[in-house]
Amino acid sequence: MPSPDSQDEQVETVPVPATARRSPALSGSAAIPGDKSVSHRALIFGALSVGETRVTGLLEGEDVLGTAAAMRAFGADVERAGDNNDGGAWSIHGVGVGGLLEPEDVIDCGNAGTGVRLIMGMMATCPISATFTGDASLRRRPMGRILEPISLFGARSVGRAGGLLPLTLTGAHDPVPVEYRLPVPSAQVKSAVLLAGLNAPGETVVIEAEATRDHTERMLRAFGAEVSVEELPEGRAIRLVGQPDLAPQSVIVPRDPSSAAFPVAAALIVEGSEICIPNICLNPTRAGFYETLAEMGADIERENPREEGGEPVADLRVRHGALKGIEVPPDRAPSMIDEYPILACLAAFAEGDTVMRGIGELRVKESDRIAAMVAGLRANGVDVTEEEDAMTVHGRGGNVRGAGTVATHLDHRIAMSFLCLGLAAQNPVTIDDARPIATSFPGFMDLMAGLGAVITRASR
Repeated sequence: MPSPDSQDEQVETVPVPATARRSPALSGSAAIPGDKSVSHRALIFGALSVGETRVTGLLEGEDVLGTAAAMRAFGADVERAGDNNDGGAWSIHGVGVGGLLEPEDVIDCGNAGTGVRLIMGMMATCPISATFTGDASLRRRPMGRILEPISLFGARSVGRAGGLLPLTLTGAHDPVPVEYRLPVPSAQVKSAVLLAGLNAPGETVVIEAEATRDHTERMLRAFGAEVSVEELPEGRAIRLVGQPDLAPQSVIVPRDPSSAAFPVAAALIVEGSEICIPNICLNPTRAGFYETLAEMGADIERENPREEGGEPVADLRVRHGALKGIEVPPDRAPSMIDEYPILACLAAFAEGDTVMRGIGELRVKESDRIAAMVAGLRANGVDVTEEEDAMTVHGRGGNVRGAGTVATHLDHRIAMSFLCLGLAAQNPVTIDDARPIATSFPGFMDLMAGLGAVITRASR
């Protein structure tokens, strides 16, 4: 007879399908969770400071809570301090740059690719060892792109072939600063190198040919690090002076533009909809999706632009309207890489073709997102052309059949994207597992229901 523990484990691993049906006009205000990228970094930089950092509006999804647990394992005191109007209030008493303790147990990062890569960078120049693992999806994602640059500092790793998790990382005893040119545009790799450079003497330099998300540079400056950015003919050089004394801060986390993309998309395609989404981060390195929507003819107004927590924010008013297919500039990909799944679903409702090139990075996300989107769209009556680093969605001008069941491959963005598609399709759309949504947007179902969306989840 199975033990109670094994029964619990069986429940946790049982997929929970969900179905979205054609919905009436969406209306109301959508309170989006805190930005995931900023939330991860706020916890990490708080742990690397000496004193108390206060964070409000933290995203309390599984990915970020995993990073909070990891910071505790490395010696920081991380506690939820209460509620506030914008989300979770947290307190972090840090251990300082170079003050990390060796974890007593394996660091389980769940589904968080950002979390595990930033944490490995953080500890790469500390003379300690840690073993990292994650869920089935994360264990399939390549870590070699992080391990190669942090090895230049003197870090060593032992693990599965191809740098797959689980793996054990031993930080450098005598780290050296490095100059590293990113082989592909990746904010995760850039940030891991900069985090490693914090505990290395001298100046660490990262050169990127295309601008990627700059939350790490912004937050490093806010915590007192010396960071400069130089424009070069071959790209941008980010320079960090190592071994700073980071000062604790009060961090207000703006709301996540990647999470906002889902109710925005739903309102654009569900006839008669008009919604407001307040306090959305519109950092230029994150706003490519909204630039693309403007080119497609989307009816979106930016109201009350301002700055919060060092990040530009605004309130978005979104109305249903006709969309046209466009060719998305390939150099925009770094600023909207997480939004391509929902863009592909939006493109299904546009008039004409939407061409997305330079998106090979999607092959190594939580799933092979290009393959997953192509399969899901075809299952719902949408014609798609697939290439190695591109796809073209042949829009149906609002007449999307639906009626398909989509394999999410444990990918939260695939799951939410196809639920949004189902809200405007002719027939219901089902996803095979809604559980991964909790990794980044734990309140997604309730938020969408509050706007009027018709989504049902199977009971266990």
